[in-house]
Amino acid sequence: MNIRDLMRRSALFHADKPAIIAGDTRLTFKEAWERGTRMANLMLSMGLKPGDKVASLEDNTIEAVDFFLGAAIANIVRVPLYARNARKSHMHMMEHTGCKAVVVDDHYADQLEGMNNEIDCLDHIIVRTKEGYEEWLASFSAEDPNVEVAEDGSDLYVIRHTGGTTGNPKGVSFTHDAWLGIGRNWFFPMPSVEVGDVCMHLAPISHASGYQFVPMWLQGGVNLVVQKYAPDACVDMLVNEKVGYVFMAPTMVQDVMQVEGAAEKDWSALKVLLIGAAPITEANVKKAYDFFGDAMCQLYGQTEAVPATITMAKDWIRDDIPGSKPMRSLGKIHPFCGVQIRDPETNELMPNGKEGEICLQVAGQMTGYWENPESTAKTLIDGWVHTSDMGYVDDNGYLYMLDRKDDMIISGGYNIWPAELENVIATIPEIIEVVAFPIPSERFGQSPHVIVVVKNESDVTEDQIINLCADELGSYKKPASVEIRTESLPRTPVGKVSRKMIREPYWENAGRTK
Repeated sequence: MNIRDLMRRSALFHADKPAIIAGDTRLTFKEAWERGTRMANLMLSMGLKPGDKVASLEDNTIEAVDFFLGAAIANIVRVPLYARNARKSHMHMMEHTGCKAVVVDDHYADQLEGMNNEIDCLDHIIVRTKEGYEEWLASFSAEDPNVEVAEDGSDLYVIRHTGGTTGNPKGVSFTHDAWLGIGRNWFFPMPSVEVGDVCMHLAPISHASGYQFVPMWLQGGVNLVVQKYAPDACVDMLVNEKVGYVFMAPTMVQDVMQVEGAAEKDWSALKVLLIGAAPITEANVKKAYDFFGDAMCQLYGQTEAVPATITMAKDWIRDDIPGSKPMRSLGKIHPFCGVQIRDPETNELMPNGKEGEICLQVAGQMTGYWENPESTAKTLIDGWVHTSDMGYVDDNGYLYMLDRKDDMIISGGYNIWPAELENVIATIPEIIEVVAFPIPSERFGQSPHVIVVVKNESDVTEDQIINLCADELGSYKKPASVEIRTESLPRTPVGKVSRKMIREPYWENAGRTK
């Protein structure tokens, strides 16, 4: 099976059913597929061939849907770029994957200007201007080019890049078969998709949210793409469009819950509020459950291997399982995912409960980093993806994450995981965001430092936070210092709170980095 053939079949089966919502534009499957076909013919007319790599730098718009569909129809391999990345990262991502073209929204065009003269393989920069795009697209044939696509799904479908904060982004390639495997596993634990169900994409479909686009299309669902995320507008669309499925980072969930009147909205259409991309604290899980009820769902995985857990509320929002603390976990291990906890020598740690590195095996995992054998050898060992996340598994199959391997705070010989502090501090109702990280200490080498975000600086005190941590975790794990802020914490290009960015200023004059 391949994605092009399956999507084409669904377009025929659901021809007159709603398929796409993008701003004021609404398209049926037939209309959306026709636009995708024209986009495919547009690219093929430029000399691009099946299997060629084409990058994209775009927002969630109808034009982005055109490219998403058009690439599949032409058997073009997509290479999504991150809008927040620097020019150097854009160049690296296109150059090392051998992109022959890049499709870019006009307001991002200046980020790529002149790159066709700097990257040998890059022949075309296709700038989509608001004026003229529709006429340009309509000038190409709506006849399916029916290019050759491997029936066994072995052709490349997309190359996604990790959102890491050190070094160049690493490319992770997926075949048609691998992408379909991710989609099957993604939706397996969830309530089934019915024709007409709406899936809302707050994040770009070119990236993580795109995992849901193909499965929704194949099942006759509607993909609603949101160009610019804004909490107030998000709440209105969720309710007015009767959204059934939506994927949010924990920070987005917090934003939505703070929108005035959100608690009184009718959330009955919501089947799945999938929370992923970063850990969510137990305190915020409880708050969100009061809002959204049994639609709550947690996902854990990485670009390299996903999903490892997808857990609905009935198995997550509970405290009655002896030996487990589901709300502090990453969820229950997916029935079609292998999980091992390994020591630094890559030996599996048994029995359950021992702490080590979380290692994964899934249907849609990477086969390696694109043209990066050194990094591949460090991450992919004996067929297992080593995540650099530290954690453990309990006897009931719940997976717990302590923190990233490199984020541990070692203070006076004691090991302190930032997530331990963050989970405790987040139980204070007034706390909106919290991040813990090490800062230099002459006496202890490192000391735990905490930044909290609140609505008003008078909502909490430093002593309140330090004393809470001492009571819950012991005095040796309490933060040495606390900052109280009202502005949001900085984010990585994929929307996660960036400890690295936050930590750097504190180490600038330390003569070391940790």
